[in-house]
Amino acid sequence: MRWTRDEYIGLMTFAESSRPMFVELFGPLVGLEDEWREQGASEDELNMTAFCWDYVPRVDAGGVTGRRGGLTPQVLEETADHIITKDELGRTMLMFKKTATLPLPQDYPVKDWESWEKVKPLFTFNEDRIDWEQVEKAKALQQEGHLVVAGVPGGFDFPRQLMGEEYTCLAYYDQPDLMRDMLDTAKDTAIKVLERITEKLVIDNLHIHEDMAGKSGCLIGPNTIQEFLKPYYGAVWDLVSQRGTKLFSQDSDGNMNAVMDAFLECGVNVMYPMEPAASMDIVASRKKYGNNLAFKGGIDKHVLREDKEAIRKELEYKLQPLTAETGTVFGLDHRIPNGTPLANYRYYVHTAREILGLPPVSEDSKGWERMAF
Repeated sequence: MRWTRDEYIGLMTFAESSRPMFVELFGPLVGLEDEWREQGASEDELNMTAFCWDYVPRVDAGGVTGRRGGLTPQVLEETADHIITKDELGRTMLMFKKTATLPLPQDYPVKDWESWEKVKPLFTFNEDRIDWEQVEKAKALQQEGHLVVAGVPGGFDFPRQLMGEEYTCLAYYDQPDLMRDMLDTAKDTAIKVLERITEKLVIDNLHIHEDMAGKSGCLIGPNTIQEFLKPYYGAVWDLVSQRGTKLFSQDSDGNMNAVMDAFLECGVNVMYPMEPAASMDIVASRKKYGNNLAFKGGIDKHVLREDKEAIRKELEYKLQPLTAETGTVFGLDHRIPNGTPLANYRYYVHTAREILGLPPVSEDSKGWERMAF
């Protein structure tokens, strides 16, 4: 079912909603399509259009707030199993074709002030960052029910992409002025881009990507977030929220429990994908945060490789009335893992729709968009 921007914003801001929202956030992992084809999947099942997913059509606001420009990417080596490239930042990137969807950096361009100054121009503001034709397109589509989304670089993910996780974590202590300058640069560019766009257009959903946590916890603590990230988050959110933006969504895998309060203070009001394997529990979080924080995801993807009893048990707990009323977009907590039997996935969809009181899957359902934003 296609939702309008007004319906989606209403759901995620805890206004009344006519029904729960049930989605596929990210889609299948590499290789699952071949497994399902061998198990008799239809083409509509393989492309996800057979499952009656809810979605809201969205459109980019028209501004580039992150890296703009850089080196011309090059392929250094390619085999049947992997590909090695040089990316726009000059990083050597390795991707395993059969198992991965994202390449892994093997080196990084920034270690100190001198190396930061070399790449800093790629992140500073200029007027060319705004595509005014796209802004007008977004404005028109918004009137037709599309959600207007604008992304900004993650306060942790931005330096991590330039320095790697280890250097980034150490730099908050060893090179704090460098970290402040990097985040001040991101803040200045984001504000100047969004300031101009929001003179013409209301941004519905500000989005930020972090992926800053693992199974045992976040890579930085609440004090570091308060000192370094909050000035950046807060300044950008203050600007757009004063101009009509309702949603500030953060994407981070892993166990974010220890830092959720800190990010709530930064303005974030939607979090996902809420991984159960990393101790993220949307029911417990709803009890703690009430109507102050909305969630997407939260259903354990790994349970799909167990039996039907386990799947139903997971769904009956996660899809209970406390979470189902408003403020939740139900879906798997990340990509559908390899080894998930097609029969189990069909059962998952059928059972979840049954518990949520949604109509059965229909033959004429063809709409689907990833809800990861």
